[in-house]
Amino acid sequence: MSTASSHPYSSLSLTINPLATMMKPDIISISTNSHVTNGGGSGGGDLTSSSSTTSLNRTNPSVNSLNVSSHTLDKVKVAKVTLEYYYDNLIVQYRERQNRYKILESMMESEGLTEEQKQIKRTQHALKESEFLRLKRARLTVDDFLPLKIIGKGAFGEVRLVQKQDNGYIYAMKILHKADMLQKDQVAHVRAERDILVKADNPWVVKMFYSFQDSVNLYLVMEFLPGGDMMTLLMKRDTLTESQTQFYIAETVLAIDSIHKMGFIHRDIKPDNLLLDAKGHIKLSDFGLCTGLKKAHRTDFYKDLSQAKPSDFSSGRTDSRRRAEGWNKKRRRLAYSTVGTPDYIAPEVFQHHGYTNSCDWWSLGVIMYEMLIGYPPFCSATPQETYKKIMNWKEALFFPHEMPISANSRNLIQSLCCGAETRLSSIEDIRKHAFFHGVDWEHIRERPAAIPVNIRSIDDTSNFDEFPNADLSWPNVTDPMKSYQKNLAFINYTYKAFDGWTNNDRILDRQLYQQQQFQRHQAALSSRSMVSDLTKLKNNKSST
Repeated sequence: MSTASSHPYSSLSLTINPLATMMKPDIISISTNSHVTNGGGSGGGDLTSSSSTTSLNRTNPSVNSLNVSSHTLDKVKVAKVTLEYYYDNLIVQYRERQNRYKILESMMESEGLTEEQKQIKRTQHALKESEFLRLKRARLTVDDFLPLKIIGKGAFGEVRLVQKQDNGYIYAMKILHKADMLQKDQVAHVRAERDILVKADNPWVVKMFYSFQDSVNLYLVMEFLPGGDMMTLLMKRDTLTESQTQFYIAETVLAIDSIHKMGFIHRDIKPDNLLLDAKGHIKLSDFGLCTGLKKAHRTDFYKDLSQAKPSDFSSGRTDSRRRAEGWNKKRRRLAYSTVGTPDYIAPEVFQHHGYTNSCDWWSLGVIMYEMLIGYPPFCSATPQETYKKIMNWKEALFFPHEMPISANSRNLIQSLCCGAETRLSSIEDIRKHAFFHGVDWEHIRERPAAIPVNIRSIDDTSNFDEFPNADLSWPNVTDPMKSYQKNLAFINYTYKAFDGWTNNDRILDRQLYQQQQFQRHQAALSSRSMVSDLTKLKNNKSST
């Protein structure tokens, strides 16, 4: 059975076989009357022009042999990818609905509900599913959000604190400029981040609720984590104690492992990407900065190594305080730079000889060193010098005498910042290391954080940088992108999480709880102040 639908491009009428399209056919064919038909799997389809027939293959299209304009070919590409994503999404949505229903049934069974109670729950669940389908069809735009404040800026965009207009919930909105993404070859970066955030569903990864786009920008709407990031914490404190370091490194171990279990290598583990929630616990972010996309991840960026002298390996060993001060001065600037910093990148990543997820454990060792010593082990005046130190880590890795650390700490760092073939990279072996003695791995997230986060309100941004003169107006989107290739690059970017609205009651409860805690705290301070004033007044009367 086949169904017909009208594509947004009115000149292209589509006729497809849904079941065959679900199987991702390699070929979709075009005929002279502009009808696109499924090519029937690997057997191939035909491009008919008068009496001649030419095949259009996805993997190796012979554009020169096609008797059609490039404009038509662009429209076909967009239509083809749109169809594939559409039916792929149908399958995914069906599986997700089935999974949610199974979870509901399992939960009701474990709670021992009566059949009548179960039926009520099923009815409520069905209403939620219906409402979710309705909401998915509604177009989301920036006008649905009220911009409150800019809390971060990067090389390719910014992060805003926003409030959803219809329900008042607070989110962090990451805004990326399409033109910059295309010009600087960051499309893969953006796609990777969006896809991983969609797939990730665990407490160690920042939660994404929506993603959408307009003709100018891409938008990722995520949970707002008011604790800031580890980079900011380290800049405020310079160093952490061993017990504090143990807590944050243990949580980062579990966060990295959660990504590895999903089949991903983060490849950009650094303090900037370790966010802190309202209770001070770690969450991973920024999953698109893959090796090779940034300047700092490309070996050719470091091709001129003549500037790095052999003496660089020993420079600064006797003055750790000065190195730490210099690192803190440039740290924030590097975070906003398109170049970034190679300080946390494993040596095998630069060599292009292939690498595994153990490169993330190297980065963990560098972060642990920075927490205890005050700066990364290979930091230098220039990225080129840093690169050379990383590649010669055997000579460059040292521990300053004026910053003593325990033998267990030193051993773990050396077991992570070493050659890939001997690196500690098994999650079981890492958890068994003596440095983590006493860690309650199963309940660490339920325990108090090593450093409490003080949140004054649900929209508290005190742990973020200030951008006082920033323009909060939304961009003008009246000029649409005319290139089909540009549209093709960002097809299927839109996403709405089921719990983006069904769990909003929990989001609101958490935000209201934080607000109530703040109000109680203020009331307690006011009460103490009144008692103090009365005491002073009484003492003054007594003295007179």
